[in-house]
Amino acid sequence: MTVRVRIAPSPTGNLHIGTARTAVFNWLFARHKQGQFILRVEDTDVERSRPEFTDNILEGMTWLGLTWDEGPFFQSKRMDLYRQSIQTLLDQGLAYRSYETPEELDAMRDAQKAKNEAPRYDNHHRNLTPDQQAAFAAEGRKPVVRFKIENDREISWNDLVRGTVSWKGRDLGGDMVIARASEGDDIGQPLYNFVVVVDDIDMGITQVIRGEDHIGNTPKQILLYEALEATVPEFGHTPLILNSAGAKLSKRDGVTSIADFKKMGYTPEALVNYMTLLGWSPPDSTQEIFSLSQAAENFSFDRVNKAGAKFDWDKLNWINGQYLHAMPVDHLTNLLIPYWQEASYKFDPVGDRPWLDQISAVIGASLARLDEAIEMTRYLFIADVGFDEEATTQLHQDGLAAALTAVLDAIPAEPLTDGTIQEIVKQVVKDKNIKKGFLMKSLRAALTGALKGPDLVQSWLILNQRGMDRQRLQQAIALAETAS
Repeated sequence: MTVRVRIAPSPTGNLHIGTARTAVFNWLFARHKQGQFILRVEDTDVERSRPEFTDNILEGMTWLGLTWDEGPFFQSKRMDLYRQSIQTLLDQGLAYRSYETPEELDAMRDAQKAKNEAPRYDNHHRNLTPDQQAAFAAEGRKPVVRFKIENDREISWNDLVRGTVSWKGRDLGGDMVIARASEGDDIGQPLYNFVVVVDDIDMGITQVIRGEDHIGNTPKQILLYEALEATVPEFGHTPLILNSAGAKLSKRDGVTSIADFKKMGYTPEALVNYMTLLGWSPPDSTQEIFSLSQAAENFSFDRVNKAGAKFDWDKLNWINGQYLHAMPVDHLTNLLIPYWQEASYKFDPVGDRPWLDQISAVIGASLARLDEAIEMTRYLFIADVGFDEEATTQLHQDGLAAALTAVLDAIPAEPLTDGTIQEIVKQVVKDKNIKKGFLMKSLRAALTGALKGPDLVQSWLILNQRGMDRQRLQQAIALAETAS
């Protein structure tokens, strides 16, 4: 049997990290089993579905490297198939039309609540006679279609993650609505719990792998598989992604969409690496950096945790940093150019490419996220960078103006080299009788406007190529002279 799994996002919002993590697990399982990974867009919620969300989902999946073998399939284009299947259940007496008004259903729930009973449909219209149905229709009532669920039925399955799971029919809320209200004998819009079963049957899905928040749908869907005389797939319910407080990660926690993670400067390789670790443990517990294909070689559900996985920003940043630190300079520059452009830094992406590569090389080892490069490299792009409080204090040291002037005078007309800088520093330290550490700290303050940052010598070489080192030294000397 060929393994066939699917991811079925709803285009009512951008691709969420929870959906993406589910997609990762499906993809890993499919690749581990040499199976097929199918993409289905569940866009039956006409009012909330948007084409821009569909585009975001497809772009996010592609960016993450979660290539699919079939699809995308759109539920909105499969309505005839769903209605035919509902009609089959009606013809077999496994479903029926229910005519209660919203007010009657509210009254039913209120009465149950008053008795401290769990709210459920009481199957009141399950056995209406044709005359009763005609009378309700004559009143203008529009019936929903309900699927029969027997109270004494017990539904069990062997969950890929959780082992044996059992539900009783009486705990499923009564006969289930599978189509919205519609006129007469027409069948209204089919609903989620029904259409996903029809889709999974039609697409030959062998394993349904999804978040544990769907576990309450599974017993209802198993009954639908049986009613439609189809093979029931295996089910696996993965742990939820939790926030720091242990609650389900949501939009209230800030960044949750894949597009936001991309904008913040996370690489797709790092993000899928981290998502894989959110609920799954590799056989080698010391291995934390791996590609999707490497994870697929070892992926199995016996190593998926039952407990929720807390989202750890520090861990994600560390993993992302590992990818950035190992990245070839030219690749890193390609990724950084859009961030520099967004910051309105002035440069020619083609003509200045060697200079930009030098910038990437000097900051690469310090980056945890790509967007950090904007502030980290500001001193290399902006002519008047200014001096922060610590740099200003350093430049107010006695006798510093003379030392910086000596450095400025020693800069040759031709481009600086590493060796030239070392000679300048050595000579000024000797001539001015100052400590090298003091001079280097002061040069960092003068050239970068701060006392912390990337390698000073390499930064100086980059600044020198645009003549910005002389300008910075002149500004620093003027500031130092005010303290004399």
